[in-house]
Amino acid sequence: MAIVTFRSESILREGLSVENRAGKFTVLMDEPETLRGTDTGMNPVEMLLCCLGACQCIVARLFARARKIQVQDFRVELEGDLDPDGFLRGRDGVRAGLQEIRYTVHIRTDADEEKVREFIEFVKSRCPVNDSLLGHVPIVQKGIVIDK
Repeated sequence: MAIVTFRSESILREGLSVENRAGKFTVLMDEPETLRGTDTGMNPVEMLLCCLGACQCIVARLFARARKIQVQDFRVELEGDLDPDGFLRGRDGVRAGLQEIRYTVHIRTDADEEKVREFIEFVKSRCPVNDSLLGHVPIVQKGIVIDK
């Protein structure tokens, strides 16, 4: 298959509110009041967790039949730890990003435990978001445009 390029655009709005566009969709993100925002949307870290969970759900749905597993229900609960001193204050030795992500997969199926464990490992291995987070994807700044 050919490489597929996804595109998005993020536009700073009032305060810390950010309008994010991809394709025909728009998602508003913000920060909670405790982090100087107005709490009008998920913050980017919460969205990152949602992206990981959603990706695993999609992979599970796409491959369940081929892996001969009947999935009646599938959901992922996620949490991540972030020390605000890393990104707000740039404190030495404190990461700006998440220190750890933990998740629990809930699956309703008649499959035996071994088959379920193999399936969840497969889901994890085929999830593009999981791979991107673990694979240290290069982030390349293409340029800076200064409008005056």
